[in-house]
Amino acid sequence: MLPLGMTYQVKELLLGDLTSPYANWFNTLSPDVATKVVTAKLRMQQGNLSSVEWFRGIGECKIDFGAGWRIYIAKDGLQLIVLLGGGSKKGQQRDIDRAVDLWHDYKQRKLLVTRKSKSSTTPRKRKE
Repeated sequence: MLPLGMTYQVKELLLGDLTSPYANWFNTLSPDVATKVVTAKLRMQQGNLSSVEWFRGIGECKIDFGAGWRIYIAKDGLQLIVLLGGGSKKGQQRDIDRAVDLWHDYKQRKLLVTRKSKSSTTPRKRKE
């Protein structure tokens, strides 16, 4: 939990082609399930992660409704939650494996960007 009054930024993971695995999944949901997912997302933004179980570097937010819906997330720093995707209890292991792979890919891309930006801002020594 965050200190009182603090909130999380909750953002979708974007792949290199600018698609979002979370949005792709969310757009397939029925309106009643989508409402439950939006409610869970709003609770996360408010700092309520009581429905999240953490393992393998990711979190699984369980929604007690219908087919046992889940949202897969990861934390990047202290206040950013990255939405990786979702699914139901039926495809849970496949969805977990995909979320873990997406999270590892995200961290690798972030590391490369960080290294490139550091190397381009490091002053070069002048030859004398």
